[in-house]
Amino acid sequence: MKNVAIFGATGSIGASSLDVLARHADRFQVFALTANSRVEALADLCAKHHPKIALIADSTKKDALAAALASRNLSDIEVWAGEADLAKLAALPEVDIDILAIVGAAGLTPTFAAAQAGKRLLLANKESVVCGGHLLMQTIADSGAELLPVDSEHNAIFQSLAGASKADRQSLRLILTASGGPFRHRLDLSQVTVEEAVAHPNWSMGQKISVDSATLMNKGLEVIEARWLFDVTPDRIDVVVHPQSLIHSMVQYADSSVIAQLGSADMRTPIAYSLAWPERIDGGAKRVDFPAIGQVTFEEPDFNRFPQLGYAYEALRAGGGASIVLNAANEIAVNAFLNRRLKFLDIARACRVMLDTMVQSAPMTLEAILELDRAARIKTQEVITQW
Repeated sequence: MKNVAIFGATGSIGASSLDVLARHADRFQVFALTANSRVEALADLCAKHHPKIALIADSTKKDALAAALASRNLSDIEVWAGEADLAKLAALPEVDIDILAIVGAAGLTPTFAAAQAGKRLLLANKESVVCGGHLLMQTIADSGAELLPVDSEHNAIFQSLAGASKADRQSLRLILTASGGPFRHRLDLSQVTVEEAVAHPNWSMGQKISVDSATLMNKGLEVIEARWLFDVTPDRIDVVVHPQSLIHSMVQYADSSVIAQLGSADMRTPIAYSLAWPERIDGGAKRVDFPAIGQVTFEEPDFNRFPQLGYAYEALRAGGGASIVLNAANEIAVNAFLNRRLKFLDIARACRVMLDTMVQSAPMTLEAILELDRAARIKTQEVITQW
């Protein structure tokens, strides 16, 4: 029986993870659940799954969580709160598997804590790799931790690399697929609304990730992730638009053979694969009905209409702290857009300004990474406030 802690349990990845875990209650136990600030939602999940620990990241809501649990006769569940407790939980000896699904840079601290403790990390927090890069991968190598990517694209690459030799890895190419988002054929993006941007055509995701998909920033972040997760230089990472979301990503080898991972658009598949790896277990996803799909198509991404994809490659080439600055600028700008304080095209504009004005050397510690992230957020907020 493996004890599992879910960081970001009230989000879409959390929901999919809990569904998979419930299907295999004989193998996995929900040991801990965390949320950022949604007290009632977390308490409801605790009532259903009864973990030993419930953690609310917003420490001001610790008493509210305790009261919510008590009202459900769940006073036996330990109540933890705050960033320090997030790191403590991620490294707790009783926890075998950490599912890291916190959105944004807030996920860095528990991710590094889990890595340092040698855990199996099911990583759905892009920013940990985008910002942590080499330092995170070195930490994992030093501790003996296992990092299994939960993002469908990187999980697909992980599966497609099965059996690849060290020599194979020196010459292969990674091909990340992108749905193209809701604006694949829309030429004028100047009047995009929040409601349009969060309506993803294929996947059910949170608002921030849905906006990132609409700008293709999500794919840009995945390019940065792939560079570090698989130790492949940016010039050997391609992106292709694949609207059907059947092929989740591919690896092309030296003999031009392409190995692809296919499946329905359901996050339970990569979660189940990562939980039980190297075994395979049923995650509840529907089997592919190939005749119903009819056709599979591919297109080049449009770097002009979606410049943030190009910014990701630029940040990798620049090195240093460029990826951290880009990620921070995007998070602040997307939040402003979701709160209707910024136009859709201004998200890319903010990223461009920050890449041009905040050149930084590479931070060498987690504390330095977090400090650069904070500084970039403050600067981005100052910039967009003037628009």
